[in-house]
Amino acid sequence: MAVRLRDVAVQAGVSVRTVSNVVNGKPHVRPATRARVLEAITALGYRPNLSARQLKYGRGGFLALVVPELEAPYFAELAALFTQVCVERGYLGLLESTGGTRHHEQLVLRGAQTHMIDGILFSPLSLSGPELAERSPSQPMVLLGEREPPPGWSRVAVDSVAASRAVTEHLIATGRKRIAVIGHWEHDRTIGTGLLRFRGVIDALDAAGLAFDRQLLLGVRKYDQESGRRAMSTLLECDERPDAVVCFNDLMALGAIRACYEAGVAVPDEIAIAGFDGIRQAAFSTPSLTTITPDVEALVRSAVGLLTDGCDDGVQVDVPWSLTIRESTAGRSPREKFQLS
Repeated sequence: MAVRLRDVAVQAGVSVRTVSNVVNGKPHVRPATRARVLEAITALGYRPNLSARQLKYGRGGFLALVVPELEAPYFAELAALFTQVCVERGYLGLLESTGGTRHHEQLVLRGAQTHMIDGILFSPLSLSGPELAERSPSQPMVLLGEREPPPGWSRVAVDSVAASRAVTEHLIATGRKRIAVIGHWEHDRTIGTGLLRFRGVIDALDAAGLAFDRQLLLGVRKYDQESGRRAMSTLLECDERPDAVVCFNDLMALGAIRACYEAGVAVPDEIAIAGFDGIRQAAFSTPSLTTITPDVEALVRSAVGLLTDGCDDGVQVDVPWSLTIRESTAGRSPREKFQLS
């Protein structure tokens, strides 16, 4: 038997009208009450009649976040903030993982199963700029991430060139000269995250008068711990090892630290390692991980705001980021060594 508004109201301890107000995105509902109703909707598996709702109100009341994977810590944090901001703005947030496949991402662009969704935050992995330009014109969409947007697309991202330049400059300032890169797939010519972060590394090396050894460029297909561990193991087999490694996300950096531990290589004494994304686990690794920390909340709020305010046509937003320096590049101070021993 289908779950009714009345069932949700009983579960949440509120009136049917209150449930209706929440489902229809009405603003005059207290946040605590809205949260209780949404919990009841989830617990009971309530599904509104979307067709009738859209005919009556002119919108579905749903926003969607589409990412390559929800298991990765960065995207998990993004998803949690997205659902929170949606509730604040009177929407229900839907989450979808594409697996980074071209086919699934193309379905999103063409509007498959999205006719009742008011807007999409889209973080593609496989599609190029020209392919992204083929999106359904009727579907409001904001691009997340560093991939170069087609004309007319709005995008919210971190300035990856500036951020990777900053972390490389930090490594150079600590005396590192032979810096490796894990993450950029050299045969992928798409202007996306990997290529932009690689540009930042090269910019910093050029400014310091340091050459980049192409043997120290390790491309990976997937940005996870195992890829980082394997790439780092390959670097450790070089006749002339690097003295620092920039990994294009924190998961790969954690895998690289593990590879060094298994090989008996001290981090950062022999090799310094830095990552990207500022995931929470980075503060608890041994050694703790130096990383670029983007303002994920600002990213989500900016992107959702573009959709709900109707500004999804060609607006470009760069969100703040910071360089978080920890033990994997700077070591521990004498005081820290005393406290942690």
